[in-house]
Amino acid sequence: MKKKFFIILSLVTFIAIVLYTTLSSKKEEIIDVATTLEFEQYISSYNIYKGKQQDMLPTEDYHLFELKSVLFSNYAEKQRLIKLPKGEQMKMNGNGLPLFPNGTIMVKTFYYYNDARSPNDGNQLIETRLFIKKEEVWNVATYVWNDSQTDAVLTKEGKDMEVSWVTASGENQKIDYHIPSNNECASCHLSENKVAPLGPKMRNLNNTIVVKDSVVNQLQHLQSLGILNSFDVKTVSTIVDYNDLEASLSDRAKAYLEMNCAHCHNPKGWKPEGGYDFSYETSPKDGRIVEIKKEIKESIMDGTMPYMGVTVLDQGGINLIVEYIDSL
Repeated sequence: MKKKFFIILSLVTFIAIVLYTTLSSKKEEIIDVATTLEFEQYISSYNIYKGKQQDMLPTEDYHLFELKSVLFSNYAEKQRLIKLPKGEQMKMNGNGLPLFPNGTIMVKTFYYYNDARSPNDGNQLIETRLFIKKEEVWNVATYVWNDSQTDAVLTKEGKDMEVSWVTASGENQKIDYHIPSNNECASCHLSENKVAPLGPKMRNLNNTIVVKDSVVNQLQHLQSLGILNSFDVKTVSTIVDYNDLEASLSDRAKAYLEMNCAHCHNPKGWKPEGGYDFSYETSPKDGRIVEIKKEIKESIMDGTMPYMGVTVLDQGGINLIVEYIDSL
């Protein structure tokens, strides 16, 4: 009896130590970032959409923009919007992020079509993330849409939920979807210990889009709206869409790494140990990709990477990077 008691006691002690170590470790991961505003409790307070919220029709103050290559997020669709203070413009800053004025609001809404074969048959809004710049600081918040799709509520702790839809190939898909906490958002968006947007770099905005049935250059379109300063768009480089099979393997892989890995794996990112740099402009040798190509293959194939942000594997992306790594 005494022996059994000590075994149980030892077990309880071991579990307590493991829990304490885990919690302590997580506590050390908390990222302390500056904030300069308090977010509203409901997304409707920002007057982003008009009419039925589920239709995602932006009000006149918010402007659509698209990225040429995007972050993989559990196969979710995304709508991106930007609002600038009246009379203000974002300004070209080389091929990287434009210079955004204080008061800029960026909106990213994650959703799934009920049936991807028929997008007009409705969708499911999952979450909306806001970036608001105030006093030179980017503040970030996440809102979770309610079941009736009439509004979204501010969350700081994140949320796990089940999402199901019909894919473009007619397959019934169901996944566990994770809405990130503020801390998780900050870790990916960290640059030199400051939160910053990731996707809307000039080279990723420099693409062709359809506006009122006409194909136009997006940078020129933003200039015509008066929200981007005047310059010759030919001076801005571009990256490829990594899903474009007509582009070279190298360009596609570099674009994929830029959008899905480089936000952490760069000298200015979160925990930049090792000197790895998967940025688009960095060569595989200089970024140490060649040196650790075996580890990269293993980490993406077993799901160790990406560290956070997805709950399902991007098989297309894995195949692309494995092929690229094998070619180096």
